[in-house]
Amino acid sequence: MTDNAAASAAPSPIAGQAASRAAVVAAALELFAEQGFDQTSVEQIAQAAGVSRSTFFRQFGGKDDVVFTDHEVLIDRLRAFLAQPHRDPWAAVCEASLLVYSHFAADPELARRRYAVVRGVPALRDREIVTVFRYERLFDEYLRSSLPGLDPLDAVGFSALITAIHNHVLRRLIRGPKKVPASVLRAALDDARRRFGVLPDGEADAAADDVVVAVFPRSMPSAELARRLRERLDD
Repeated sequence: MTDNAAASAAPSPIAGQAASRAAVVAAALELFAEQGFDQTSVEQIAQAAGVSRSTFFRQFGGKDDVVFTDHEVLIDRLRAFLAQPHRDPWAAVCEASLLVYSHFAADPELARRRYAVVRGVPALRDREIVTVFRYERLFDEYLRSSLPGLDPLDAVGFSALITAIHNHVLRRLIRGPKKVPASVLRAALDDARRRFGVLPDGEADAAADDVVVAVFPRSMPSAELARRLRERLDD
């Protein structure tokens, strides 16, 4: 085997770290379900996951961080995703929501165990509220920076709506035994954009002419109207 082949066959350090963290999360959630969150110690989690206590604290700051570690990773992913160029900022926010949903839908049983733990511990429920707000604030800040002149009420209103829809569909997945495909969330997000007046309606391409006539919903935010007009005039 060549050196290059051996290197490609060996697991990457990043993949190994991710697998180790996943093992700790799975072990912790199982112990929380069996013994209760408050009754489970860090030492027990580390022993069940096959890691040292010091390794646990390098990976997580505490027991509650084990429960919310996926959100920390996802928020970083969304921040990087939204930092990329997007032709339609409203659609980008919806795609970000779908990225989060797809992550949890990939392993609904793990998501259900996490939800059961959070639901039973008041301190974790409080942190969950703060975590949800972090997603909403990320969307809000992105829309304001992407659409100069956007009314702050439109930015926060759309961000809150998308976050609420996402959480509603995710709860349907977590609380029920059946799978809820991402298409259910996508349809709901499209409906939200339609109600908000920012869903493209498949207008026919306007002929190149000196006059452009466009019809927009009255509910469409003025900043989005201006963006679409600029886009049409630049075509």
